[in-house]
Amino acid sequence: MRTLDAYASNESGDYMEKLEKRYGLPTAICMVVGTVIGSGVFFKAQNVLVATGGDMPLGILAWVITGILMIICSLQFASMAQKYEKVSGIVDYAEVTCGKGYAYYLAWFMVNVYYPGMTSVLAWVSARYFGVLFGWDLAGPEVLCVAGFALVGSYTLNAFSPKLAGKFQISATVIKLIPIILMAIVGTIYGLKEGVLTQNFTTIVEEVAGGKSAGLFAAVVATVFAYEGWIVATSINAELKNAKKNLPIALVIGSIIVVIAYVLYYIGVAGGASNAVLMAEGATTAFKNVFGAVGGAFLNICIVISCLGTLNGLMVGATRGMYAIAAREEGPRPEMFSQVDKHTNMVTNSSIWGLFVCAAWLVYFYGANLTSGWFGYFNFDSSELPIVTIYGMYIPIFIVWMIKEKELGFVKRFLLPVLALAACGFMVFAAVYAHGITPYLNAKANGEFSFPVLFYLILFAIIMFVGALVRKSKKK
Repeated sequence: MRTLDAYASNESGDYMEKLEKRYGLPTAICMVVGTVIGSGVFFKAQNVLVATGGDMPLGILAWVITGILMIICSLQFASMAQKYEKVSGIVDYAEVTCGKGYAYYLAWFMVNVYYPGMTSVLAWVSARYFGVLFGWDLAGPEVLCVAGFALVGSYTLNAFSPKLAGKFQISATVIKLIPIILMAIVGTIYGLKEGVLTQNFTTIVEEVAGGKSAGLFAAVVATVFAYEGWIVATSINAELKNAKKNLPIALVIGSIIVVIAYVLYYIGVAGGASNAVLMAEGATTAFKNVFGAVGGAFLNICIVISCLGTLNGLMVGATRGMYAIAAREEGPRPEMFSQVDKHTNMVTNSSIWGLFVCAAWLVYFYGANLTSGWFGYFNFDSSELPIVTIYGMYIPIFIVWMIKEKELGFVKRFLLPVLALAACGFMVFAAVYAHGITPYLNAKANGEFSFPVLFYLILFAIIMFVGALVRKSKKK
């Protein structure tokens, strides 16, 4: 039974099925915290140490910088959420500020690159930590099969019972905080007692090529994946009770919780093992050292659940992507992708497309990052570059906001957008600086030259061109 009118008149006078207002503030906060905190903080901690050469204070600085950038952007979107409520948060804000065309291309990017790119990585990471329990090869067929099952399982949960998916999100958020809180407290105490923490803070394992600035930029880009996902909470805008009030609160509170949790966890991990060991083996060794084999296995199970919770949150966005486009009578077959199932109140056709694209990106991630490289020059990290791209796509939204919103005060009209622009600009620069848009020699690829950013941008342009053709054909 639907709690809202089954249909609502849209701008063109047609009728579009609407989603039920089923989620409250706790679910929205858990969407932010639960979607952001997942796998990144666990497996990107190792990447941060490698990027900084084992410089622990520099790594903490990277976590803090990216956290501040996330809070700034979430504050800006909180201002927008107080004014606008339609179908899908960020796409709504793009439409109001930059017009229907820009909103379409942003939504097209999110549904075909951003959401599925991150969702596929989370499916693999969930399987990766599950495989640790059995000693599987992390790039082996067992882990890939479990990743595919996790992807389909998350889709099934969202497609059959959105309310159950929301409850799972809350439960997974609580569970995922267990290893973070325990490691933050016990790991710090253990590290101080054993002297490991002091050693890690005062010792650098190796010098980074390009100096500390290069290491910092690389570390910041590595932490982006760990912090990303908060914008997914805006995808349930149409299903959130009192969205104009609850969504801004969820964005701000959730973002602050995440930053505090990450920094304290990172310090706790430093107390569990030396920087050299953490760089080589990751945080799993720290868990075993601090909590023993049994305790480490239990916390590893919590990490698996944590990753599945993040996967679920990202799947929420992925399954609603085509609906956000179709609700505006844009994209391919809007009459099909805007359909809402009368029994589950779920956008079934949109969900099917979301699962398909996620599966395609899972194949890409495996081939590009876990093999010798199936795609030649087009091998790039699909867990980082799409995220930085969306920060670049926020920039026009913030600029037009400052131009149009003349009735707002100085803080909301100028100060927050300018800070958000600076944050987005920094993220784009850091990504290009860290990954390199010009050719560079990749020692891991047997001395071959790599062009990660350049060939990612080529693929991005192709996908957006297809979107333009679809839109043009639809208008004709």
